Amino acid sequence: MTVRQVLAEKGGEVVTLSPTSSLAEAAHMLAQRRIGAVVVSADGGRVDGILSERDIVRAIARDGASALDAPVEAWMTREVVTCAREVAIDDLMQTMTQGKFRHVPVVEDGRLVGIVSIGDVVKRRVAAIEAEAQMLKEYIAG
Repeated sequence: MTVRQVLAEKGGEVVTLSPTSSLAEAAHMLAQRRIGAVVVSADGGRVDGILSERDIVRAIARDGASALDAPVEAWMTREVVTCAREVAIDDLMQTMTQGKFRHVPVVEDGRLVGIVSIGDVVKRRVAAIEAEAQMLKEYIAG
């Protein structure tokens, strides 16, 4: 299975936020949309960074509640690991595990086309394992 197949099932909508938005705005967006990270983009198409719940927690731990007034660009991860649609899910899962991050923007020709979370990856992997187990049961029984 590839990232293309995951995006076909879940859709390619990606939530983005301007680098000048505040951490409070970002936290509100994450809570409202029930997501764990937001792609930071000045133009809605290029990936300038990514901001996760962990980044917000780190900011508050260091600067207290006043951190929520800071711009997203002060706390975002600037060197974002991205992938293309043709990447295999198993390879992406390994990249996410090694890098200890849970969200990977999907980029083609320099433009944001989707995002994949560890939840998306695990969901598809579990479904594949269950399908394989069912086929084995049917083979053995049949």
